[in-house]
Amino acid sequence: MKRFPYAHATHPQWAMAAALVLTQLRAQMASPGCADSPALALLYITDHYADDAEALLAHLSAELPEVTDWAGTVGVGIAANNVEYFDEPAMAVMLCDLSPDQYRVFSGVSPLAASGQGSDGFVAYTALVHADGQTQELPELIAEMAQRTASGYVFGGLAGSRSKHVQFASSSAGHMKGQGAASGVFVGGMSGVAFGPEVRLVSRVTQGAQPIGQERIITEADGNLVLGLDGEPALEVLLRELDISLENLPEAMPKLRNALVGLTRPQHRLDDAPAQARFARGQFGPDVLVRHLIGLDPARHGVAIGDAPEVGTRLAFCERHVQAARADLMRVCAEIREELEPEELSVEAAAALGDAELDNTAAQPAQRIVGAVYVSCVGRGGPHFGAPSAELQTVRRALGDVPLVGFFAGGEIAHQHLYGYTGVLTVFTTPALEG
Repeated sequence: MKRFPYAHATHPQWAMAAALVLTQLRAQMASPGCADSPALALLYITDHYADDAEALLAHLSAELPEVTDWAGTVGVGIAANNVEYFDEPAMAVMLCDLSPDQYRVFSGVSPLAASGQGSDGFVAYTALVHADGQTQELPELIAEMAQRTASGYVFGGLAGSRSKHVQFASSSAGHMKGQGAASGVFVGGMSGVAFGPEVRLVSRVTQGAQPIGQERIITEADGNLVLGLDGEPALEVLLRELDISLENLPEAMPKLRNALVGLTRPQHRLDDAPAQARFARGQFGPDVLVRHLIGLDPARHGVAIGDAPEVGTRLAFCERHVQAARADLMRVCAEIREELEPEELSVEAAAALGDAELDNTAAQPAQRIVGAVYVSCVGRGGPHFGAPSAELQTVRRALGDVPLVGFFAGGEIAHQHLYGYTGVLTVFTTPALEG
């Protein structure tokens, strides 16, 4: 597998931006280190181009005939290596060097098999998912999509747009009967790319909020109203941890507006989330879902949140925090780099292993990154990190000069969950000696 060609550009006219992107892609495809005839493209556009999505996809498809499958979506902002485009017309494209038998583009007219295994023998191991945030019962649909994969892991995000919430999903595998005229541009529902077990991926979630106080257990709730925390009235706990009083609303309101809640449901404890250790360091793990604080109920001493947690869920009041977000982003990048390097054995450990065990240990080569997808919250990016493109520059410093595209979403998808205020970084890898 060779390095994925990628390109990005901004221009008031989409055709001019496309011409710039195509020039970059063709130059990279002609270089020895990059894939020269990839079949799968990921396409992300800002909402300035959303009304012209069909014409844009048709143009790029005609100019890149070797690319047979397309997937992507729209965002108020999009991302590329070391740069982000917020509130300006832009597009980013990455061409993935994957064999057509290693992936499937899916959509409403070309769905992924419920069992995860298609009639052609393709087995979905994980999936990149794009979704419309207005889709009914979306969290349940995301969980159901994850169940169609062998790993149970999906990643991606919700389209963000001030016009059409378009998704790109053009599949060379064809459509369901009666859907042959589908254009490859959709509004509503879910779409994306499922990857087979041969596609090596490493994915991590980075949080953007920091706990204010200790984690507590919800002991009483009514729908989205949390009434009891560790047996205490929830409102009293909130006021104490924020150090505010409702008798002084001018002072209390700024803190209430900045307050969020981090939820950890018992069934959402993740194997890769040592929550207690990270919480002690002032960080949330990937098993925490951050939700809005949407109201107070003084009569019932309750706190209304943007979720409906059940009794037994753990809750921590939190706030967005730039330094914590930056540190956590650097952490996940470091974890990814560490996972790509083979574990070195000491002389004593090697001597203690048998020949067969030593052969198996030595058979794990170092991996290198050939491409990456980064989906971040629309509330993050440069405006949150303090300077234009600061978030993507942090990724660049940590991962190096790797092909990367992505977008700023209205909600981020990872594992089986819908997150908020997070970033989801996923890298495609290949053995370092290949290519």
